[in-house]
Amino acid sequence: MYNILIIFLTFLKIGAISFGGGFGMIPIITEEVVVRGWMSEEEVLNFIAISESTPGPIAVNMATFIGYNQGGILGAIFATLGVVLPAFIIILLIASILKKLLQYKGVNAFLDGVKPVVVGLILSTSLTLFVKIIFNVKAIEGASFKFDYRSLIIFAIITFVSVFVKKVFKKNLSPILLILLSGVLGIVFFYI
Repeated sequence: MYNILIIFLTFLKIGAISFGGGFGMIPIITEEVVVRGWMSEEEVLNFIAISESTPGPIAVNMATFIGYNQGGILGAIFATLGVVLPAFIIILLIASILKKLLQYKGVNAFLDGVKPVVVGLILSTSLTLFVKIIFNVKAIEGASFKFDYRSLIIFAIITFVSVFVKKVFKKNLSPILLILLSGVLGIVFFYI
Protein backbone atom coordinates (compact mmCIF):
# COMPACT_ATOMS: atom_id res chain seq x y z
CA MET A 1 0.00 0.00 0.00
CA TYR A 2 2.97 2.30 0.64
CA ASN A 3 4.01 1.94 -3.01
CA ILE A 4 0.50 2.95 -4.14
CA LEU A 5 0.68 6.05 -1.93
CA ILE A 6 4.07 6.99 -3.45
CA ILE A 7 2.65 6.52 -6.96
CA PHE A 8 -0.36 8.70 -6.10
CA LEU A 9 1.74 11.46 -4.49
CA THR A 10 4.24 11.45 -7.36
CA PHE A 11 1.54 11.91 -9.98
CA LEU A 12 -0.33 14.40 -7.77
CA LYS A 13 2.86 16.49 -7.70
CA ILE A 14 3.27 16.14 -11.48
CA GLY A 15 -0.34 17.20 -12.04
CA ALA A 16 0.01 20.15 -9.67
CA ILE A 17 3.23 21.65 -11.03
CA SER A 18 2.76 21.04 -14.76
CA PHE A 19 1.53 23.65 -17.19
CA GLY A 20 0.80 23.19 -20.86
CA GLY A 21 -1.16 19.98 -20.87
CA GLY A 22 0.12 16.48 -21.43
CA PHE A 23 3.08 17.34 -23.65
CA GLY A 24 4.26 19.85 -21.07
CA MET A 25 4.14 17.08 -18.46
CA ILE A 26 6.31 14.62 -20.38
CA PRO A 27 9.67 16.00 -19.19
CA ILE A 28 8.50 16.03 -15.57
CA ILE A 29 7.03 12.52 -15.80
CA THR A 30 10.23 11.26 -17.44
CA GLU A 31 12.43 12.81 -14.77
CA GLU A 32 10.35 11.49 -11.88
CA VAL A 33 10.06 7.98 -13.28
CA VAL A 34 13.73 7.64 -14.25
CA VAL A 35 15.06 9.19 -11.02
CA ARG A 36 12.87 6.86 -8.94
CA GLY A 37 14.19 3.90 -10.91
CA TRP A 38 10.73 2.85 -12.01
CA MET A 39 11.75 2.74 -15.67
CA SER A 40 14.64 3.45 -17.99
CA GLU A 41 14.51 6.31 -20.49
CA GLU A 42 14.03 3.73 -23.26
CA GLU A 43 10.96 2.31 -21.50
CA VAL A 44 9.57 5.83 -20.99
CA LEU A 45 10.01 6.49 -24.73
CA ASN A 46 8.00 3.35 -25.45
CA PHE A 47 5.30 4.47 -23.02
CA ILE A 48 5.17 7.88 -24.73
CA ALA A 49 4.65 6.16 -28.09
CA ILE A 50 1.92 3.93 -26.65
CA SER A 51 0.28 6.83 -24.80
CA GLU A 52 0.23 8.97 -27.93
CA SER A 53 -1.20 6.11 -29.98
CA THR A 54 -4.09 5.33 -27.65
CA PRO A 55 -7.24 7.41 -27.15
CA GLY A 56 -7.20 10.00 -24.40
CA PRO A 57 -4.86 12.67 -23.06
CA ILE A 58 -1.21 11.64 -23.20
CA ALA A 59 -0.45 12.53 -19.56
CA VAL A 60 -3.41 10.51 -18.29
CA ASN A 61 -2.45 7.57 -20.49
CA MET A 62 1.17 7.73 -19.31
CA ALA A 63 0.11 7.96 -15.67
CA THR A 64 -2.20 4.98 -16.11
CA PHE A 65 0.44 2.86 -17.88
CA ILE A 66 3.21 3.76 -15.45
CA GLY A 67 0.93 3.28 -12.45
CA TYR A 68 -0.06 -0.14 -13.74
CA ASN A 69 3.56 -1.01 -14.42
CA GLN A 70 4.50 -0.12 -10.83
CA GLY A 71 1.43 -1.11 -8.84
CA GLY A 72 -1.00 -3.11 -10.94
CA ILE A 73 -4.61 -1.99 -11.23
CA LEU A 74 -4.53 -0.01 -7.98
CA GLY A 75 -1.37 1.74 -9.14
CA ALA A 76 -3.07 2.64 -12.43
CA ILE A 77 -6.13 4.01 -10.66
CA PHE A 78 -4.17 6.08 -8.14
CA ALA A 79 -1.64 7.39 -10.68
CA THR A 80 -4.47 8.49 -12.95
CA LEU A 81 -6.37 10.05 -10.06
CA GLY A 82 -3.21 11.81 -8.90
CA VAL A 83 -2.41 13.36 -12.28
CA VAL A 84 -5.96 14.61 -12.99
CA LEU A 85 -7.01 15.75 -9.50
CA PRO A 86 -5.03 19.03 -9.45
CA ALA A 87 -6.29 20.08 -12.89
CA PHE A 88 -9.86 19.14 -11.94
CA ILE A 89 -9.72 21.25 -8.78
CA ILE A 90 -8.01 24.17 -10.53
CA ILE A 91 -10.54 24.12 -13.39
CA LEU A 92 -13.42 24.11 -10.91
CA LEU A 93 -11.93 27.11 -9.11
CA ILE A 94 -11.12 28.98 -12.32
CA ALA A 95 -14.54 28.28 -13.82
CA SER A 96 -16.22 29.77 -10.77
CA ILE A 97 -14.16 32.98 -10.82
CA LEU A 98 -12.79 33.11 -14.38
CA LYS A 99 -14.44 36.31 -15.55
CA LYS A 100 -13.35 38.16 -12.43
CA LEU A 101 -9.76 36.83 -12.65
CA LEU A 102 -9.24 37.80 -16.29
CA GLN A 103 -10.02 41.43 -15.46
CA TYR A 104 -6.74 41.72 -13.57
CA LYS A 105 -3.65 42.65 -15.56
CA GLY A 106 -1.49 40.58 -13.21
CA VAL A 107 -3.39 37.39 -14.04
CA ASN A 108 -3.11 38.07 -17.78
CA ALA A 109 0.58 38.90 -17.36
CA PHE A 110 1.11 35.61 -15.51
CA LEU A 111 -0.63 33.67 -18.28
CA ASP A 112 1.41 35.52 -20.92
CA GLY A 113 4.56 34.58 -19.00
CA VAL A 114 3.62 30.91 -18.81
CA LYS A 115 2.94 30.54 -22.54
CA PRO A 116 6.61 30.69 -23.67
CA VAL A 117 7.61 28.15 -21.02
CA VAL A 118 4.93 25.77 -22.22
CA VAL A 119 6.15 26.14 -25.80
CA GLY A 120 9.72 25.60 -24.58
CA LEU A 121 8.77 22.43 -22.69
CA ILE A 122 6.96 21.03 -25.71
CA LEU A 123 9.86 21.90 -28.04
CA SER A 124 12.36 20.44 -25.58
CA THR A 125 10.38 17.22 -25.38
CA SER A 126 10.07 17.05 -29.17
CA LEU A 127 13.77 17.71 -29.73
CA THR A 128 14.80 15.20 -27.06
CA LEU A 129 12.54 12.52 -28.53
CA PHE A 130 13.81 13.29 -32.05
CA VAL A 131 17.47 12.99 -31.01
CA LYS A 132 16.87 9.83 -28.98
CA ILE A 133 14.91 8.10 -31.74
CA ILE A 134 16.75 9.24 -34.87
CA PHE A 135 20.25 9.00 -33.38
CA ASN A 136 19.44 5.99 -31.16
CA VAL A 137 20.67 7.81 -28.05
CA LYS A 138 19.80 6.17 -24.72
CA ALA A 139 20.71 9.16 -22.53
CA ILE A 140 21.56 12.69 -23.65
CA GLU A 141 24.44 13.28 -21.20
CA GLY A 142 27.70 11.70 -22.35
CA ALA A 143 25.92 9.89 -25.13
CA SER A 144 27.47 8.28 -28.12
CA PHE A 145 25.50 8.82 -31.30
CA LYS A 146 24.54 5.88 -33.47
CA PHE A 147 22.50 7.04 -36.45
CA ASP A 148 19.26 5.12 -36.96
CA TYR A 149 18.51 5.57 -40.65
CA ARG A 150 15.28 3.52 -40.43
CA SER A 151 13.71 5.93 -37.95
CA LEU A 152 14.80 8.87 -40.07
CA ILE A 153 13.27 7.28 -43.20
CA ILE A 154 9.97 6.71 -41.37
CA PHE A 155 10.06 10.31 -40.08
CA ALA A 156 10.75 11.61 -43.61
CA ILE A 157 7.96 9.53 -45.16
CA ILE A 158 5.41 10.64 -42.55
CA THR A 159 6.47 14.28 -42.93
CA PHE A 160 6.30 14.05 -46.73
CA VAL A 161 2.86 12.39 -46.71
CA SER A 162 1.53 14.94 -44.22
CA VAL A 163 2.85 17.94 -46.18
CA PHE A 164 1.76 16.44 -49.53
CA VAL A 165 -1.83 15.88 -48.35
CA LYS A 166 -1.95 19.38 -46.85
CA LYS A 167 -0.65 21.05 -50.05
CA VAL A 168 -2.56 18.97 -52.62
CA PHE A 169 -5.86 18.35 -50.83
CA LYS A 170 -5.80 21.42 -48.54
CA LYS A 171 -6.53 19.16 -45.55
CA ASN A 172 -4.63 17.92 -42.57
CA LEU A 173 -4.19 14.17 -42.53
CA SER A 174 -5.77 12.55 -39.50
CA PRO A 175 -3.27 11.84 -36.71
CA ILE A 176 -4.81 8.37 -36.42
CA LEU A 177 -3.91 7.64 -40.05
CA LEU A 178 -0.39 8.99 -39.49
CA ILE A 179 0.05 6.76 -36.43
CA LEU A 180 -1.25 3.73 -38.33
CA LEU A 181 1.04 4.50 -41.28
CA SER A 182 3.97 4.88 -38.87
CA GLY A 183 3.15 1.52 -37.32
CA VAL A 184 3.02 -0.18 -40.71
CA LEU A 185 6.31 1.45 -41.70
CA GLY A 186 7.77 0.33 -38.38
CA ILE A 187 6.84 -3.25 -39.18
CA VAL A 188 8.31 -2.90 -42.68
CA PHE A 189 11.59 -1.30 -41.56
CA PHE A 190 12.19 -2.98 -38.20
CA TYR A 191 10.56 -6.39 -38.45
CA ILE A 192 10.59 -7.61 -42.05
